[in-house]
Amino acid sequence: MKKTGRKRWHELPWQHPKPKSEDPKALKLVQQLMNSPSYRLAEEDPEFLRIHETRGVRLELDYLKPELIMTDLDVQHTIVVFGSARIKERKTALAHFKTVQKKLDADPDNVKLLAELREAERMVEMSTYYDDARRFGRMIGEAGTGPEDNRVILMTGGGPGIMEAANRGAYDVGAKTIGLNINLPHEQYPNPYISPELCFQFHYFAIRKLHFMLRAQALVAYPGGFGTLDELFEVLTLVQTRKNPEIPVVLVGHRYWKRIIDFDVLVEEGMIAPEDLEIFTIVENAEEAFKHIIGWHTERKTHLYRVYTEGEKPQHGKVR
Repeated sequence: MKKTGRKRWHELPWQHPKPKSEDPKALKLVQQLMNSPSYRLAEEDPEFLRIHETRGVRLELDYLKPELIMTDLDVQHTIVVFGSARIKERKTALAHFKTVQKKLDADPDNVKLLAELREAERMVEMSTYYDDARRFGRMIGEAGTGPEDNRVILMTGGGPGIMEAANRGAYDVGAKTIGLNINLPHEQYPNPYISPELCFQFHYFAIRKLHFMLRAQALVAYPGGFGTLDELFEVLTLVQTRKNPEIPVVLVGHRYWKRIIDFDVLVEEGMIAPEDLEIFTIVENAEEAFKHIIGWHTERKTHLYRVYTEGEKPQHGKVR
């Protein structure tokens, strides 16, 4: 009768190092070879992966890891929120203001403290945007069929301030929320309200920007500094140059944006066309921002919360 069962393989010559009986130095020499950086698998060699020549590989990995995770979790579209990392929630801003005020009362002629008090007072006023961004995040989290609906998820840069507030709003209602952190020379932490499985860290700003746009169905910009302005003008330029299909771009806070950027002057000086002002809209609060986004998509029949049929997938990678 023919025997069946698991086949036994014979050992191959290279499965054991050269024996000491043949050469007393052999084992030591082999160990030295195996400990050499050149022998290390490329994928397990961090020094190799960080050299100049492997930048292309790092760029691809920076892109691919978040892309595969978001695809696996069925993240179809995002609403992206930008804004200052310096804006604090009201109780924190107010506590800081009172601390500075107390110091100034003890040293009323201190010019530095006087300037610090003015800044602290401004931060108390700006804290209203923290509350507003949190409210906006809650609206996105509750939209669609509810918190478990992953078709449209709120996405931020993952840091503190406005980003934290928006992530926190979605977190408040039990919805998933995305944070795209960036690796910086100094230590930094993601805000605590991002869904753990959707908290990413990027090495390259360029790849992070790409992920901001790939699934974006709207951009909402709250008051912010260089980073916020950088992201905002990046999106405006992509839409203006037709590199990205038009999406609703909403700036929250008339007073801030009218003071920071005089868009009308850009038109008057011929730097942009009058119709370029239609790429974005300025609103006052979260309710107006949400209403504009829903209205924009409804008018164009773009199905922001569209249900895809089995086997059908949303088209990502809008940036051409």
